[in-house]
Amino acid sequence: MTPPTFMGLSGRPLSLVISTVSTTAFLLFGYDQGVMSGIITAPAFNNVFTATKDDSTMQGLVTAIYELGCLAGAMFILGVGDILGRRRAIILGAVTMFFGVIIQITAFPGKNPLAQFICGRVVMGVGNGINTSTVPTYQAECSKTSNRGLLICIEGGTIAFGTLIAYWLEYGASFGPDDLVWRFPIAFQIVFALFITIPMLFLPESPRWLLSHQRVEDADRVIAAIRGYEVGSEDTVLERNVIIDSLRAAGGYGQKSTPLKTLFTGGKTQHLRRMLLGASSQFMQQIGGCNAVIYYFPILFQQSIHQTHNVSLLLGGVNMIVYAIFATTSWFVIERVGRRRLFLIGTVGQCLSMVLTFACLIPNRPMPARGAAVGLFTYIAFFGATWLPLPWLYPAEVNPVKTRGKANAVSTCVNWLFNFLVVMVTPIMVTNIRWGTYLFFAAINACFIPVIYFFYPETARRSLEEIDIIFAKGHVENMSYVKASKELPHLQPAEIEEYAMHYGLVDVAAGVGVDVAAGVGGGRDARDEEEKAGVSSGSSNRSNAVIVNERVVEAGLGDGLNMSSDRD
Repeated sequence: MTPPTFMGLSGRPLSLVISTVSTTAFLLFGYDQGVMSGIITAPAFNNVFTATKDDSTMQGLVTAIYELGCLAGAMFILGVGDILGRRRAIILGAVTMFFGVIIQITAFPGKNPLAQFICGRVVMGVGNGINTSTVPTYQAECSKTSNRGLLICIEGGTIAFGTLIAYWLEYGASFGPDDLVWRFPIAFQIVFALFITIPMLFLPESPRWLLSHQRVEDADRVIAAIRGYEVGSEDTVLERNVIIDSLRAAGGYGQKSTPLKTLFTGGKTQHLRRMLLGASSQFMQQIGGCNAVIYYFPILFQQSIHQTHNVSLLLGGVNMIVYAIFATTSWFVIERVGRRRLFLIGTVGQCLSMVLTFACLIPNRPMPARGAAVGLFTYIAFFGATWLPLPWLYPAEVNPVKTRGKANAVSTCVNWLFNFLVVMVTPIMVTNIRWGTYLFFAAINACFIPVIYFFYPETARRSLEEIDIIFAKGHVENMSYVKASKELPHLQPAEIEEYAMHYGLVDVAAGVGVDVAAGVGGGRDARDEEEKAGVSSGSSNRSNAVIVNERVVEAGLGDGLNMSSDRD
């Protein structure tokens, strides 16, 4: 029997297509992040949207209103994402972005064009908010443990390549007719939106989402197709059952939509702590000043370093080349170096870069100001290598399967809320406090270091189910979760079930055992029937197992699930 297929593909080729489409969503995100930087001060744009001319507040509003749309899209996923599913949400997001582009490029003078353009920016943002809330979760849930970090880092890294494309495309368009200067760079986003929408119509749903809705046969087919297994193979059954164990532990098996209040619970699953860890990474990414550099690099060069518009655009394009090059470094070190160390390295680098920038701007002379340019270049290099991809990876990993969709949406809401804040106030800060802008961001980055060091557990080379055990271990043994992640050995799939039982994560309530024995959940296959028969016949080995497990239950660490000591 051959593996099932989607788009005629299975195994590695199918996984590659899933990753390519997911990556394109973030390429579009990066493109739109950079496209306004050279347009917002262009005379051709200001002549159509006259309110933006020489008005830093209006320029900030037109650019930042996009983030409010993204926030609305993320909140939409927070509400209905678990019901809608990963695949349909991504399709909806891409289609919404398509219509947002159409609204923007059809704005003409004499018909209140600024209101229409702002409306288009908001609609575009809604679509991007939907996608950025969903795509990392979809990628994480379809990936193997060995390459999950790499694939999501590639997604995050392509944000830099999207911004690079936007910078150089609009630099080329700046030499054309007035309409080409700003309409073509915005219209080009349609290409990305179509490349996301069309393949997603034929790609599979996340197997974890399918199992959370008890669609076991569909999930088996997807697991087999993505991994290149046969549907009824032991590998397919094992992977499916490990996921169901995780769902049962979190109370999410058969629950089509996770209640919002679940995000605020503690205990062995630590939903609240894990949501806050993911959301704080997005908060720190934004408040650290990345978009003050990405969105407004040409403006910073014009106002702070006193360069012409053309030279500022050119230097912005060069800066984006540096950004894209360093964004690829995380692809090669993410699993070796780990998440914690990259977070810390990036934070220190960003802090020192901002110190260099503000120190060189204090004399307010052209020669020292060149040092500030170096600071901005080194900032974007450190950011691209670390803080660009990691806040998209960490929430998708650190949250359990039950709350992953909603918690990831919360993280994305935080991202867009503070993205809006930074993009809105940066031109005002640069105009009024000048070098103090960079001093502020240097101080903010310095504050991140103790938070990361004491509260961020390492998730590299861990399966999503192992990460659940890290938090259960920390809670049960009353230790730091950072320490728990260091002490827990790397587990094989069969070992995960044993550790989950030991720390009380496997919770088989009355009546659930029937489903488990039938091979529909709980991490067991048909062997359970034989094991039950062994217990009934008085097998000493099985009896001992039952006694041990009853003691575990009395200690509050288990649920009495029968498990032999010599299981494979």
